[in-house]
Amino acid sequence: MGCFTGTKFMMKRSVPHTFLTFLFIAAGCAVAAQSHKPPDGEIELVDIRPLARVTGGSLPGETLPNPNRTDVRFDVAGTDLGIVWEMGKGRFGVFFGDTNGAGFQAGKGGGNGSNWRSNVLGFSADTLLEDGMTIDQMAVDDSGRAREICAGAHANPRVYQTSIPTAAIHAGNGDFVHYMNIYKWNAPGGRWLTNFSSLYGSYDGGRNWERVTGVTFDSNSRFSQICYAKKDNWIYMIGSLSGRGSAAYLARFREADITRHNRYEYWNGTLHRWVQGRESSATPVIPAPVGEASLIFNKTLQRWIILYSYDARQDPARHFSGNGLVYRDAVTLQGPWSRAKMIPVRDSLPGYAPFIHPLSEKGTSLFYTRSIWGPYNVFLMKATLQMHQ
Repeated sequence: MGCFTGTKFMMKRSVPHTFLTFLFIAAGCAVAAQSHKPPDGEIELVDIRPLARVTGGSLPGETLPNPNRTDVRFDVAGTDLGIVWEMGKGRFGVFFGDTNGAGFQAGKGGGNGSNWRSNVLGFSADTLLEDGMTIDQMAVDDSGRAREICAGAHANPRVYQTSIPTAAIHAGNGDFVHYMNIYKWNAPGGRWLTNFSSLYGSYDGGRNWERVTGVTFDSNSRFSQICYAKKDNWIYMIGSLSGRGSAAYLARFREADITRHNRYEYWNGTLHRWVQGRESSATPVIPAPVGEASLIFNKTLQRWIILYSYDARQDPARHFSGNGLVYRDAVTLQGPWSRAKMIPVRDSLPGYAPFIHPLSEKGTSLFYTRSIWGPYNVFLMKATLQMHQ
């Protein structure tokens, strides 16, 4: 069976592509690019397969389990992302992006239907993911419909269009979501134009949220969109410019300092040291182009693993012939990172925004969410991690 190397890509906020098939059967091969190789081999994802739908209603002929029916229960008929983090006390939070409710029509991509919310939040206590990820509850309004967490001024799109989550983490006694405030999609260079990026925080288990004004990244920040991970009493943050055309950079901070922006430290590969309080010191750790990303340290294999969206149009070297989801691994976050490898798919829907479930930190099973533009919904995937020397 050949690897997927086509050019069709369900780009977020792009022209919808006709939804032809919905089987999500993965091929057993990967496309390699770049020649970096960390010591003691590198990881390969094999046996990639869909497990279940996470959001929305099932389409005619669809055979995937759908344990949540968020369209009926929470007026979440069309949405994307699915950023999962561990909140503590056996609970996981799941942030979704632009969301529409009643009247949403699959096949037309995002932005159709009623009750537009820039983001919504689900909660899960499910630790057995082989049959899907159950959403037990969502943050809702008085009518029981999922409500917006990070404010988005939908009425004035030329100035302030929407607020999109990029990562979330539990730090100290609170939960925090990093988001980007976007006013234009599809700008040159693979950019999404932002006013700023910032945090919202909750100190009551996700019931109430408020803006963390002390942490603000400007519109050209190298941490406009990020992914978080914890290790050795540090929270690490790999970031990029908003969009899918930037290199990736590295920062860290102590849990207690998540709201103290001046305590953040940035990795400078030229100086080979961390530099506190000066983002401009950050140098790339992963070459462009890097899109929406997620990061985890697998304790069994003792490797960092990053998944991210890849846009071939933003890659002058054209390491891959088409768009999709790629992955790398490394012994240390500073690198060297392995060559980029594309996650293979047998259908023509590589998707975007791969977000790793925290339950992937042990063992050799990697669970992650994948967004598909056509049906504009989120699906849970599984891959097996293999180490190759």
